[in-house]
Amino acid sequence: MPYWLQLVVQISFSYLSTVAFAIIINVPRKALNLAGWAGAIGWLVYWVLLYDLQVGRMLANLLGAFAIGLCGMIFSRIKKMPVIIFNIPGLVPLVPGATAYQAVRALVLGQVMTASKLTVRVAMVAGAIAVGFMLAQLLAEQTYRRT
Repeated sequence: MPYWLQLVVQISFSYLSTVAFAIIINVPRKALNLAGWAGAIGWLVYWVLLYDLQVGRMLANLLGAFAIGLCGMIFSRIKKMPVIIFNIPGLVPLVPGATAYQAVRALVLGQVMTASKLTVRVAMVAGAIAVGFMLAQLLAEQTYRRT
């Protein structure tokens, strides 16, 4: 598959999944498009870093969450709405749901070592996402404090 087509598919599905989740959690209609773009941008950062530049999963998640955090702050100022309206749906593509499922499944099947390894991976990804959001918030506070 050509690279440009992979890019279109990744952006399209991350945008659609973010907007679908935003609809489910009752994000206001006027914020749906930008919430979708926040998720698509965050996923695109993650995807390019992980699969094209071959950086680690944790750094890719951290920088993807950082991008979502920055987008959320920019979009919240544009729409004059709370940042959380854009951040929560935006991180849906980054959530390690499949890994969490595999961890629970391994635990149920009695594969304790595999389950613990996967659980640690889920916790590390969640921590990387949290640190990414924190760094975006710190950057925004420093930027807006000076102006």
